[in-house]
Amino acid sequence: MEFRKAWRTNGFVGLVVALVVLLAAAAVTIGSIALVADGSSPALIVVTVLAVLIGVVALLAMTGLTVVSPNEAKVLQFFGRYVGSVSEAGFYLVTPLTDRRTISLRIRNFETQKLKVNDADGNPVEIAAVVVYRVVDSFKAAFAVDDYEEYVAIQSEAAVRHLATSYPYDSHQADTVSLRDGATVAEEMTVELRERTQMAGIEVIEARITHLAYAPEIAQAMLVRQQAAQVVAARQQIVEGAVGMVGLALDRLAEQGVVELDEERRAAMVSNLLVVLCGDRATQPVVNTGTLYA
Repeated sequence: MEFRKAWRTNGFVGLVVALVVLLAAAAVTIGSIALVADGSSPALIVVTVLAVLIGVVALLAMTGLTVVSPNEAKVLQFFGRYVGSVSEAGFYLVTPLTDRRTISLRIRNFETQKLKVNDADGNPVEIAAVVVYRVVDSFKAAFAVDDYEEYVAIQSEAAVRHLATSYPYDSHQADTVSLRDGATVAEEMTVELRERTQMAGIEVIEARITHLAYAPEIAQAMLVRQQAAQVVAARQQIVEGAVGMVGLALDRLAEQGVVELDEERRAAMVSNLLVVLCGDRATQPVVNTGTLYA
């Protein structure tokens, strides 16, 4: 079986017709009973019974009146048999004596709990995600799974766990994807969740990581590691800049002929400039009061 539209008609028209038939049947019944009491022909008894049956049918027809709110679907079952769904908002007359289950078609948010898993490097991390979804097939949502909301919750946690074990928390190479690459990770998680929830009539609109951190037992050690990596990167950039500035200074001195330096003095000047440019503390100048080579 698959999704199909249920039979329906305008509820206001159905209500008016049912009321008119019910009133007419009641009037005929009352009149026939009065005539039968006066000893009229047996044919009036048949008319009375038919009027009563028509009134009962009108009452049963009124059980099919239902209201469908915007972004809502009614799944209809007639004595256990699926007869269709009504997704358009309005007041309708549907098949009488049907069980009607309401399925919300609104966009929903679901946030997973903070899960503790090991990343691709084996480091324990805490991770949580938010999933934005909606029901697009009311038949599958009602009958393909026991509870589609619980199904989405369980599949979301499974997808988050799988994603966390597939990538490291932080990449140590330029071309390596990590959990901190939000756009790439979110796109992959969204695609995986769409495949997992399609059978339940669910469309996953977006899935994103909302919480990502190292587990408390290794958080301090990883913080020191990150700080050390940042220090090394900063020092490397400082050294590259300092070497360029030293080379520029020596070239300018040579071009303008400010001072002639032999190899020993040139090496000493390079050393002094690198100390000044690369040091993390303020340098103390030393005034030479002797001769150039004293």
